Amino acid sequence: MVSKKLPKDTLAEQLLELALKSGAETAEVYQSRSLSRPVFFQANRLKQLETSQAEGTALRLWHNGRPGLAVAYGIVEPQALVERALSLSRLNKPEALELNSNFQPFYPDLGQDVPVEKLVEWGKETIALIRDVYPEVICNGDWECDVETTRLVNTTGLDCYYTDTTLSCYISAEWVRGDDILSVSDGETERGNLQPQKLAQQILQRLAWAKENVPPPSGRVPVLFTSKAADMLWGTVQAALNAKRVLEGASPWTERIGKLVVSPFLTLYQDPQAGPYSCPFDDEGTPTQPMVFIQNGELQNFYCDRATASQLGTFSTGNGFRPGLGSYPTPGLFNFLIQPGSGSLPELIELLDDGLIVDQMLGGSGISGDFSINVDLGYRVQNGQVIGRVKDTMVAGNVYTALKQLAKLGSDTDWNGSCYTPSLIVEGLSTTGRNN
Repeated sequence: MVSKKLPKDTLAEQLLELALKSGAETAEVYQSRSLSRPVFFQANRLKQLETSQAEGTALRLWHNGRPGLAVAYGIVEPQALVERALSLSRLNKPEALELNSNFQPFYPDLGQDVPVEKLVEWGKETIALIRDVYPEVICNGDWECDVETTRLVNTTGLDCYYTDTTLSCYISAEWVRGDDILSVSDGETERGNLQPQKLAQQILQRLAWAKENVPPPSGRVPVLFTSKAADMLWGTVQAALNAKRVLEGASPWTERIGKLVVSPFLTLYQDPQAGPYSCPFDDEGTPTQPMVFIQNGELQNFYCDRATASQLGTFSTGNGFRPGLGSYPTPGLFNFLIQPGSGSLPELIELLDDGLIVDQMLGGSGISGDFSINVDLGYRVQNGQVIGRVKDTMVAGNVYTALKQLAKLGSDTDWNGSCYTPSLIVEGLSTTGRNN
């Protein structure tokens, strides 16, 4: 088993000492360890149990003002890693140092470790609940307990670490009806306890809606994005709130602080302590913080890392994250939340006279906001009732325009990764499809 106590290791201290002795002005070490125990189910049965662990170390140093980054996985030869970082620094241009200092906290693990036996029990229960109603359905999935430990230490006095334990599961239910193959999937991410009955009910509801195939609506109709599908919209919003995109002039909201940019129904914020993930500091050692980005439709703040903040003449918001161990920190979001509205998913459906529910999709949107998505799993609503599944249907529009045309926010918030979103209804999106 991987030790959670990274600070007891001396590798980071060795690397920093060797870096300074080799001529570096300053250096930092980022260490990451993970332990995962996934439980896999295939064709309704337990397939296998696994234990996987990974360990990575990233050394970043500055020599003659030039940065060099070297990465190693597993066992590390300290001198070789330092020499590799020094060699790479010679290829880079000088840059300003952006390192934190004098910040040495320890943070408790907010999660709860769960034994493999419990994961197996949850998986069997979920599948049994689904197949009790639809015995012909084939279920595949995995239940997992992940333990991740992060440590960041540098030569300017920074030394901080935390461990995070998270439970997650994913299940797909395949229903073959002649030439028609239906695949419904869903998942859950929580602390301490997963909920088989809730997950099974979500799958059962969608299987019930999909009993009949019906023609899709056409033209401009209201579209209900479930909490699972709404994440497509928020990815574009997160890009527009990125201070790096502001500096590049790519964000359409560059000059819009204090102005209405989306529907007044929307309040979007960050909370590092919310939900199944915790992140007390970013990958630069800056403490993360609660922050409101959009309040009642008005733009309040952008998020940034240390380098971006320096260019903007402000301070880091604690949003400097590494896309990968071998990457430099860049502005990123953690625990992005959309303040829910009122109304359950069934109550939102009742508001639609003739519309479309999008639950699973293929495609997405970039920072321009334009999208044209294939509806992988969607349903038609008439007179407030789901009448069946639609196939071969596309929805097109623009995210920024759509969020100004928001008709209703639901109260059924759920986590998609580290984004917490409710279902929502957007007016007037363009839909096209083939009549079945």
